[in-house]
Amino acid sequence: MLSSGGMPSSHSATVTSLIMAIYLQEGAGGSVFAIAVVLACVVMYDATGVRLHAGRQAELLNQIVCELPPEHPVANVRPLRDSLGHTPLQVLAGAVLGCVVPFLMRSSI
Repeated sequence: MLSSGGMPSSHSATVTSLIMAIYLQEGAGGSVFAIAVVLACVVMYDATGVRLHAGRQAELLNQIVCELPPEHPVANVRPLRDSLGHTPLQVLAGAVLGCVVPFLMRSSI
């Protein structure tokens, strides 16, 4: 939850779980539900778009830095984190998990 990347997307699971919890509690007609859907869309778009591509750029930059001669000023720079975003499959898996958990929690209460 506190890191990024990996399977399934915990961020997508969290926002999808929020949508489902609001839906189960208040229905789909309220403004809170609409806000949760917009938030989920932004989070999932960010995970598969911006952060995924930033991670791919970091991976490429790390490869370039590794090929620099040792005397180069940036040759000893700490590698960039390249596990930033999610593939669409990871986001989908997180969304499915986020849909299932509220139903399980509701039936256990």
